[in-house]
Amino acid sequence: MTGLLEGKNVLVTGAANPRSIAWAVALAIKKHGGSVALTYQAERLRRRVQSLADELGEAPLIECDVSSDQAVRRAIDELAELMPVLDGMVHSIAWAPAEDLQGSFAQTSRAGFAQANDISSYSLIATAREARRLMTRGGGIVTMTYAGSWRVVPNYNVMGPAKASLESAVRYLAADLGPDGIRVNAVSAGPIATVAARTIKDFSGMLELLESHTPLRRNVTSEEVADATVFLLSDLSRAITGEVVHVDAGAHATI
Repeated sequence: MTGLLEGKNVLVTGAANPRSIAWAVALAIKKHGGSVALTYQAERLRRRVQSLADELGEAPLIECDVSSDQAVRRAIDELAELMPVLDGMVHSIAWAPAEDLQGSFAQTSRAGFAQANDISSYSLIATAREARRLMTRGGGIVTMTYAGSWRVVPNYNVMGPAKASLESAVRYLAADLGPDGIRVNAVSAGPIATVAARTIKDFSGMLELLESHTPLRRNVTSEEVADATVFLLSDLSRAITGEVVHVDAGAHATI
């Protein structure tokens, strides 16, 4: 099926490299007829993301440091010049200090906890607040989460509470933005071998465990996560908001 996003403009954040989930989402949006704009964090990273934008057919490329409200506002102002109307936004940004992803969770630093929640959770609120200005005909906002939000996943550490915060923000934003016709949902993906995921200790062991224990007896792909995201951005999901959709081969139900 093609054309689900025909005529729709979507901002995709977090497409840092060709192995990122955000990049798979950008490709899927393009496949289904949508127009994509990408963001990059800082000038030193522009060249890497520029090649992705070129592959999409010279997609707009906007600098956006989500740790700064002023930077987010400037990014949306710049986007407005290129895409005056926005129909969707994909938030695929998460980060925590490496030292707080190691060892005991009880040793999480105060600063690390604050940074993880700022970048991984509050950034959704900041970007949604500004994107709302351009979403004059409603639309969908989709973020990426993980099961470590509600159960203990070894070595996920500080990212667990950050994802729990993110999922709560999804529900509160859904209530706030719903009267404007804007839906807010999350995709809870099974583990995927992205560059970021590889920083988690014993990540390969996690993949092996899930491959043998999920109902589908396999892991999921970034393309499958992207397809679910397209659905949540499309009019097919017009009555779905405040939801966490699991794309994890059934792991959430059995493990």
